[in-house]
Amino acid sequence: MKTIIVTGGAGFIGSAVVRALINEKVFNVVNVDKLTYAANLKNLKNVMHSNRYSFVKMDICDLNKIKDLLENYKPDAIIHLAAESHVDRSIDGPREFINTNIIGTYNLLNAALNYFKTISDNRRKGFRFLHVSTDEVYGSLGESGKFLETTAYKPNSPYAASKAASDLLVRSWYKTYGMPVIISNCSNNYGYYQFPEKLIPLMIIKAYKGEPLPIYGKGENVRDWIHVDDHVDALLLILNKGKLGETYNIGGNCELSNYDVVQYICDEFDELFPNSINVPHRNLITYVPDRPGHDFRYAIDSTKIQNELGWKAKESIKSGIKRTIKWYIDNKIWWEDILEKKYKCQRLGKI
Repeated sequence: MKTIIVTGGAGFIGSAVVRALINEKVFNVVNVDKLTYAANLKNLKNVMHSNRYSFVKMDICDLNKIKDLLENYKPDAIIHLAAESHVDRSIDGPREFINTNIIGTYNLLNAALNYFKTISDNRRKGFRFLHVSTDEVYGSLGESGKFLETTAYKPNSPYAASKAASDLLVRSWYKTYGMPVIISNCSNNYGYYQFPEKLIPLMIIKAYKGEPLPIYGKGENVRDWIHVDDHVDALLLILNKGKLGETYNIGGNCELSNYDVVQYICDEFDELFPNSINVPHRNLITYVPDRPGHDFRYAIDSTKIQNELGWKAKESIKSGIKRTIKWYIDNKIWWEDILEKKYKCQRLGKI
């Protein structure tokens, strides 16, 4: 039975990956997480008692601990998701993004390469290092066009710059040292267990509470939205069938402005909870000063992964948001605990 290490496995996307791997019942999974503010072991309550699941609390900036980890668990693959990921927080404090996303990735690559050299030739053939990244590394699009795997990097936020640097480090370990790596760049994720600082869960919680729904600028910024389950399906397919040294863009083929997304949420609340407030939920929408350096538009061209690996997003934004709203309402204890202890829904990323 193969062993897979998932870094950042207590986060939003990482925990979804861990749950999927455990549910496939053919992998031992080692969840490695520092347990920063956005991590939550409660995300894994349905799988944490499996005898194929292990948790190691660890900072990937600690090179010696990474070496010990690889020696102890002898993985057949590493899925690297550990990262600081919120643009607003990177504006307030970029140092943590440099440390985790760049230095941490370097340490993981360094230790993984040394480990890779020690395993048998047969195991080397199957070993994979999947680096999970973002479409934000490409910068901002105008009114038309989509990001391709060959699009030049042009990051505009400290977060995007740190992820671009980590992508390039991973690529260089393949070109220089022959490390068996694959890179994925995905569009905006949403779904259950997402930390409330992100747009969709924040708007869901505020709409539920009847509070103002703050939108940056005029709400015209466009993102390509993908449900986390579709993203995870793509990652596992890339891990199993992706070509070494390649990059795969993963998109939901669902471009919506921030305003349109919030409208979807409001309309679903009007349908699900018509008597929760005395006015349509759209009346709660307000506008606040825009985020500094706010990229105008992202859009992913997923042709490569569709043609080469046969993947395509399944969840529509309407059904996905409906399911997500229902999950947050049914799991109030999960996010109420976060709001009490970690995050007060305050505005971040102001200069």
